[in-house]
Amino acid sequence: MDTQAFRLRNDLKRRGCCADVSRMKSRVAHFACLLILFDMTLTPGWAQNADEAGVRSKILALEHAWNQAEAFKDLKALDSILDNSLIYVDFDGSLMTKADFLSRVRASHLEQVITESMSVQVFGEVAIATGTYLSKEFKDGKTIERRGRFVDAWVRKNQSWVCVAAQATPILR
Repeated sequence: MDTQAFRLRNDLKRRGCCADVSRMKSRVAHFACLLILFDMTLTPGWAQNADEAGVRSKILALEHAWNQAEAFKDLKALDSILDNSLIYVDFDGSLMTKADFLSRVRASHLEQVITESMSVQVFGEVAIATGTYLSKEFKDGKTIERRGRFVDAWVRKNQSWVCVAAQATPILR
């Protein structure tokens, strides 16, 4: 009887153990499914935040490239940064097209443009850059400094970002 009881006890342990392993496998599978569902719901948000950060970085780089291109009269670089339909409102209130703006750059005596602060908000395929700048121009034998605020509207076209509207306002105080 001892041998039979021993076998019965081992058999029950084995069945109980198998039942526990089976339940554990079921719980692990259930937990894995929950993790996958949780990941699927959060990944778009994370991807969107990562994408927005990438867009912000791209727009910041384009803004700095614009400053450099304007200071060095690199019209080819400006042509690629600015959309053909650009509307530019200058610090004196004048309205310019892309051709007008490029002509002004060609004739300017600009020495330097420094962005003092800048932020970018992303709205899908549109980004708005705002900030302050300091420009230095050498004209009539003297250096003229201008400080201002700007708002630039960027749009993604054909996998590239181009500026479609820009506005500059002088900071008088």
